[in-house]
Amino acid sequence: MQLLLESLFNGVAIGSVLLIAALGLAIVFGLMGVINLAHGELMMLGAYSTYVTQLVFRLPILKPFYNSYVIVSLLVAFVVAALVGILLERSVIRRLYGRPLETLLATWGVSLILQQFVRSIPLAYASGLVITLLSGFIIPLFTPTQLLTNSRSKIVKAGSWGISVVLGLISSSWLATSISRLGRSSARNVDVTAPAWMRGGFDVGGITFPITRLVIIVITIIAVCSVTWFLNQSAWGMRIRAVTQNRSMSECLGISTQKVDVITFGIGSGLAGVAGVAVSLLGSVGPNVGASYIVGCFMVVVLGGVGNMFGTVIASFAIGIMTDLIGAGRLLSIWPDMPAPLSSTVDFFATTSMARVLVFALIVVFLQFKPSGLFPQKGRMIES
Repeated sequence: MQLLLESLFNGVAIGSVLLIAALGLAIVFGLMGVINLAHGELMMLGAYSTYVTQLVFRLPILKPFYNSYVIVSLLVAFVVAALVGILLERSVIRRLYGRPLETLLATWGVSLILQQFVRSIPLAYASGLVITLLSGFIIPLFTPTQLLTNSRSKIVKAGSWGISVVLGLISSSWLATSISRLGRSSARNVDVTAPAWMRGGFDVGGITFPITRLVIIVITIIAVCSVTWFLNQSAWGMRIRAVTQNRSMSECLGISTQKVDVITFGIGSGLAGVAGVAVSLLGSVGPNVGASYIVGCFMVVVLGGVGNMFGTVIASFAIGIMTDLIGAGRLLSIWPDMPAPLSSTVDFFATTSMARVLVFALIVVFLQFKPSGLFPQKGRMIES
């Protein structure tokens, strides 16, 4: 019984990381039908954002608040990934709607660019670029409408971006000077150290529950509840659901589908950044960290039913629990009298990587009989 509870907890912890990442992918894929192969790299950006935030909080002025850097990094990672996602949607994906093959190839190319970007560009200058983008989007929001609509609007917009560039240059220069590790590029993996309150674990009934994994589970619960509330209670959430059901009719009713696409892609990308925070707390961070999760995320989305939140939750935890049961060899301990042919098969797949192969193979077989997943999405647009 104790071994089963340990396996369930570890499976839920694995599924929690998959769930946060797949949550954003499910929203984007369900609404736009976009196969975003750069989603894993958005997770990678969230993980690097956590690393940069950690180093900033080690500066003397912020060192007293070091133990709270994880909470701040959640917001930073969400904003960074959302900004990159919005930029990706506006510059690339918007021109490729309805062309799935071109979208797939384009986002795959973007994923390679982002991987090489973090290998070649010092994190200080990458941070400055993010601050430039953030300022460029925020300054117009606080600019009087008259200045943005009169004959000199182009000059005002150019001036706002000029200010944003200056802020980015100042911030990147300050980071490179204050934190030497951010001033040089490196392709090697970096480590994020958990704060003191996240170390150790709780012992309950002879079972140790690591605090880090408990925090990841709590972050997942908050993310799922927040997204559920947003989609069901907010005005923009209702617009997103309307566009998901029937895009043409939503346009006829006056809903700006372009704004819906931008907001949806921003939220989905931001959730990938939050998943990156969770990934950074579990191991080292490198340019390829997102690539190891992207296949699992797509499996979760397809198995649960494209665009179905409840199905995404069930599929994430199911894959996580199955991966731990098989990969850690716990299934053999829980069921010692397993038939010999089945026992040898399970023993062959008793590693994390091979367990994923087996789980994904089982999912592929399942989808042959139920291609729409566990909980297929319903709607006029989908049924037509």
